[in-house]
Amino acid sequence: MNEIRAIEESQMKKEVDVFNVGDTVKVHFKIIEGRTERIQVYEGLVIAMKNAGVSKTFIVRKNSYGVGVERIFPLHSPRVVKVEVTRHGKVRRAKLYYIRTKIGKSAKIKERLVKKQAAPAGTTTPN
Repeated sequence: MNEIRAIEESQMKKEVDVFNVGDTVKVHFKIIEGRTERIQVYEGLVIAMKNAGVSKTFIVRKNSYGVGVERIFPLHSPRVVKVEVTRHGKVRRAKLYYIRTKIGKSAKIKERLVKKQAAPAGTTTPN
């Protein structure tokens, strides 16, 4: 078992982007077409996360021309270049599958205000 765990540890990313369910994110995903590689940006709402070590995944949902599209991304995949958080959402659920049935304004998630960290003690702030 320790050998399997050691292999999984070596495949996990060291710097993981911090985001939660309910956040609107931009996923920069590497696409290989023949001999060429390009990075495609997929922007949408994170509706679920499945935590399972190296196989940790998250589901991103977006509306494309009036049709809801969902895509599952493995977090530790080498094809996921980076994940940018554009908006933090205020939710009280771990899985937002109910968003699939909502249409229009009712499908929106309230924005969570993120507090800035206070300056360390002993430092002065310029006026």
